Amino acid sequence: MSYPASGRSLRRTNAQRASWYFGLVFIVIGVLGFVPGITGNYEALYFSGYTSEAVLLGVFQVSILHNIVHLIFGFLGLIMARTHSLARIYLIGGGIVYLLLFIYGLMVPHHSESNFVPVNTADNWLHLILAVVMVGLGLIFGKRPATGRTSTA
Repeated sequence: MSYPASGRSLRRTNAQRASWYFGLVFIVIGVLGFVPGITGNYEALYFSGYTSEAVLLGVFQVSILHNIVHLIFGFLGLIMARTHSLARIYLIGGGIVYLLLFIYGLMVPHHSESNFVPVNTADNWLHLILAVVMVGLGLIFGKRPATGRTSTA
């Protein structure tokens, strides 16, 4: 095993890899939310609120604010992937945030001023799935860092 000049291992734990992949996916989703064609009804993309009727992949209601949140959440995932403990915080904390968004989406009428994110039924289900997967991975990867095996020739 080789170490960089800082003395830290070049290997990443499963939690770090998961945080990095989630971060990358959120960045891609955030960018795609600004691409006409991939985001349908693009002319109705507004800064926030339920009146933003743009739909990512024809399914998920988005707004400029929604896309910016995806980008920020993505960059946080990449940054927090630097250490095992930060990656676990990202996974578990992010999962909790998505659980709260799921509850928010259930409680807030979709065509009301309080739906400022905005969310629709498809968003709600995705938020629940993300919550379960992220918290689950954060817990499964445990407190002890487990690095991926690399073969030596």
